[in-house]
Amino acid sequence: MKWLVSAVALAAVQVASAAPSELVKRASVGEVANIGYATLNGGTSGGSGGTTTTVTTLAALTSAVAGTAKKIVIISGTISGNAVVKVGSNTSVIGNRGSALVGIGLRVLNEKNVIIRNVKISKVLSGTGDAVGIQASSQVWLDHLDLSSDMDHDKDYYDGLLDITHGCTGVSVTASKLYNHWKGSLVGHSDSNSSEDTKITVTYANNYFSNINSRTPSFRFGRGHIYNNLFDNNGDGINTRVGAQLLVENNVFSGCKKPLYATDGGFAVARGNDFGGAANTAPSGSFSSAPYSYSLIGASSVRSAVASSAGQTLTF
Repeated sequence: MKWLVSAVALAAVQVASAAPSELVKRASVGEVANIGYATLNGGTSGGSGGTTTTVTTLAALTSAVAGTAKKIVIISGTISGNAVVKVGSNTSVIGNRGSALVGIGLRVLNEKNVIIRNVKISKVLSGTGDAVGIQASSQVWLDHLDLSSDMDHDKDYYDGLLDITHGCTGVSVTASKLYNHWKGSLVGHSDSNSSEDTKITVTYANNYFSNINSRTPSFRFGRGHIYNNLFDNNGDGINTRVGAQLLVENNVFSGCKKPLYATDGGFAVARGNDFGGAANTAPSGSFSSAPYSYSLIGASSVRSAVASSAGQTLTF
């Protein structure tokens, strides 16, 4: 059994165990966002109800995801290249199990209502950009992504795995696996970009961060709700920065010296976490109630629930 947590009932939070099967299931390509900030402001439906196209080449992918008409684009097989593909509004990009983008990043720029699910992306070069970049966009659901590179090169050979910048709102990152990389996930463009980034709202839930040097995530400005994530053998943990307000609940850390810390005036409310024997050094913040209902897994069950279910594990 899992307990629903509402913004008005946080004083009596209780948690219980959850089996991995609760996070891994057969999914529909038309599913809409059901967790976190992406459920607010009318929700996030992506291309649900639109046309469905299966793509096997870079040219076909680039063409299929463009524009604002409702559409579902299914990636099949391995597509390789050195490019950034821009995803238009009202779009769902779905990876068939076993599909992959190698050297190809996805970008959501000045768009609204986008779903990217079950997509595996690796080895996007720094000159190309992030594996997934969300910029100046709203209502985005990123679910069951598998994002990686390698650490055989210097930290600037690849860019970030998942960056959410320039005032994005209504973003949920769920059940995704980020691993084997220098720079994991950056929220907020720069220390001087408060005019855009103070409104940022992002949820990270049920994700697995493994063997990442930093940014797991690094969060500037805005509000972030980070819960039921698993962190193994990362250089740095959650970094709350430059006025960010984070709510950090029931996460599990192993092999991380700084699981939750602040730089330049970041804040966090932390409860129910297993920091693996290390300490939370972030100043206590004011963000203590998420504006949506959500389910918490007990920290003792996070590893079993998340490790085997995060990443490209869905079947459509």
